Amino acid sequence: MDQDDAILLVAYRNGDTEALGELVERYKGPLFGFIYKFSEGREDADEVFQEVWVRAIKNMNRYRQKNLLSWLFRIAHNLMIDRVRRRKPVVSLETPAHEDGVPLSERLAGSALSPAAETGGHALGRRIEAAASNLPLEQREVFWLRMQANLSFKEIAKIQKCSINTALARMQYAVSKLRKELVNEYRELQEVGI
Repeated sequence: MDQDDAILLVAYRNGDTEALGELVERYKGPLFGFIYKFSEGREDADEVFQEVWVRAIKNMNRYRQKNLLSWLFRIAHNLMIDRVRRRKPVVSLETPAHEDGVPLSERLAGSALSPAAETGGHALGRRIEAAASNLPLEQREVFWLRMQANLSFKEIAKIQKCSINTALARMQYAVSKLRKELVNEYRELQEVGI
């Protein structure tokens, strides 16, 4: 475990609530980013993020693992799996969302980028995010845990409760599918002269 994490955990267990605040801030970026990729928007992601910390706090005195972030990802994974199981049947991306009538496809992450931000790497990032949203859940999760959270395949396998070989295979399938989809998109754009 990171020495700073260990010190903050001991301080929190001894009643220092600011130590918990430091842990939340330290892991907010990667944890929230991961949750956001699997949620139904900012409010949903905020709700899951808060629930992760509620569960972590309830179990903090029993926590004995070596990697706090990996443990938090595991809690988030379990919460999101529970939410998927309770979720209503999947609808088309063109189905209007809520009462405003805006299709779900227009609510995908990154759709609010300015035209200037869509150039170069930003545009590619959006295409990768959109393509990754079509991956099966296990492959998408491995992809984002590896790419955004930079977790090892050993940690990912632990989070997903599978073998390292299964985690590696899921990543390989995900990258293969993304590569194929993005190459096809590129060819289509060339055909229309873009």
